[in-house]
Amino acid sequence: MKWLWLVFLFYVLHVPAWSLDREAFTFTNYNLDIRIEPEQQRIGVRGKITLRNDSALPQKYLCLQISSSLGWRSIQMGDRSVEFTSQNYTSDIDHTGALSEAIVTLPQEIAPHGTVELNVGYEGTIVLDTTRLERIGVPKEVARHSDWDEIGKSFSAVRGVGYVTWYPVAMESASLSDGNSVAEAIGRWKRKESYSSLEVKLHYQRISSQEPPTLLCSGTETNQLNLEVGGAQLVSADCAFSPIGLAVPSLAIGNYGTLERQNISVYHLPEHKTAAENFVLADEVELPFVTEWFGSPREKVEIVELQDPRSAPFESGPTLLTPLVQNDSTKYSLAAVHQLTHAAFYSSRLWIYEGLAHFAQAASVESKSGRQSALDFMESHRAAIVAAERVLVDKHDPNTAAAESLINTSTEEFYRSKAMYVWWILRETVGDVVLKKALTAYRSDQDKEPSYMPRLIEGQTKQDLEWFFDDWVYRDRGLPDFRVESAYPRKLGAGGYLVTVTVENLGNAGAEVPIIMKFEGGEIRKRLEVRAKSKVSIRIETASTPQEVIVNDGSVPESDMSNNSYKIAIADTGKEVGEFGKRAGEKR
Repeated sequence: MKWLWLVFLFYVLHVPAWSLDREAFTFTNYNLDIRIEPEQQRIGVRGKITLRNDSALPQKYLCLQISSSLGWRSIQMGDRSVEFTSQNYTSDIDHTGALSEAIVTLPQEIAPHGTVELNVGYEGTIVLDTTRLERIGVPKEVARHSDWDEIGKSFSAVRGVGYVTWYPVAMESASLSDGNSVAEAIGRWKRKESYSSLEVKLHYQRISSQEPPTLLCSGTETNQLNLEVGGAQLVSADCAFSPIGLAVPSLAIGNYGTLERQNISVYHLPEHKTAAENFVLADEVELPFVTEWFGSPREKVEIVELQDPRSAPFESGPTLLTPLVQNDSTKYSLAAVHQLTHAAFYSSRLWIYEGLAHFAQAASVESKSGRQSALDFMESHRAAIVAAERVLVDKHDPNTAAAESLINTSTEEFYRSKAMYVWWILRETVGDVVLKKALTAYRSDQDKEPSYMPRLIEGQTKQDLEWFFDDWVYRDRGLPDFRVESAYPRKLGAGGYLVTVTVENLGNAGAEVPIIMKFEGGEIRKRLEVRAKSKVSIRIETASTPQEVIVNDGSVPESDMSNNSYKIAIADTGKEVGEFGKRAGEKR
């Protein structure tokens, strides 16, 4: 009988874990008081959080997760402590590779749509930690420039969930070694919390004779106050993310110099003022282009310099944390276009918000350096898209196709790079004027369903684009794979040639694609709609002997670009060569 009692005891102790739905609750509001002590690299947090049960069942338990370098001190409802157990929970949503998870037993069940308010307290250190990256094989020296978050004695920069979990969250474990699970977990979190609000009272205390530091956050900052108490500097500021939206709440603290203009603020280390001035200049140069496409900025762009010159840049809405040591005008121009687009055009949909910012970069490059430069810029993104699609090549069932569609995906290569191509293809299909009108008509608060933006675009043109949006936006059907199946030239009596070109799309996604016919002394460009798994023919008249036909100039991402060229050979008699023409890169 003794073993029965052991089984019973084990069951009782583990019921909370078995019945716990970590993602049942949505954090609707945070009101946190944060104290940072740089000499100890320490952070202490006290505050109130509000959670809503968004599951279909009453919930007796909930969990709260913070970085494993922090520890829970108290959790209360009102002035009464609630029962909770704290445990280490492995997850790569934090740079330490683990979370300090509190499993809270509520005094009574919270019904669906019911809310609960908790007063919480936790504290600990935030130091540079590369654990999660090193355990998947990233060299430490490389990892430290990616996971650069820390509270330092002279400089601090800390990103939020996905990097350092300095405010409570709740989600299932995710691992960088498990495909895209980390991005998927964070993507679910962002979608749930996009209408939530986070308010922070930030206090920074250090013993120093230097000028007081500047406290910065990626939200709306107010009421910065500098005091000196007993020889110590006390700097405080209020920061609000309301709503949080797609932002990752982030903090930066340093002895910054500041360059202020109407549409941009650059916070730079004193020795890098020239680089900051160049960034401001890039912003001023790019502003008219962005305004023409997306309207005037509604927010101010903020550029915050990172101390380590090799740190990977990080953006959160119109705020960009980046090194400023290279006076690279091209790099600054691209960054300025991206951040200005975010400041001017907001959408809660990543494929629109991020895709348009990347599209704007390509379009800006084209406006200054020509089409080929823009295509080269986009080509630098194509390999990453192809690799991401290859991972899914065996999973293109209906469920995966919907999960990885642009409207749902958490894969950066899709909602950034692939979406950039989608906007470029749409621009070339419907024209600049139509696309600009659709963007002008867009209202984020009215975007309640995935078809909202497609309907705006289709409303400005008579073209049927439903098939395109189905292939590229509503579902993930992979990439097209175009090839010229044949090119039959026929000599015309009045001179010149009429070439019948047949293009085949071996892929599962279609697009309107450029056709380039090269002939002696020049070339002709046409556009041809080639849907998935289909063949389409077009006739092109040339003034002289045709030499080569190319499908796709790089403006449409393909899984294979090696089979896009077809050499045309003309017999001495002037008759068409047909199937004996030389084909370059044919794929059967």
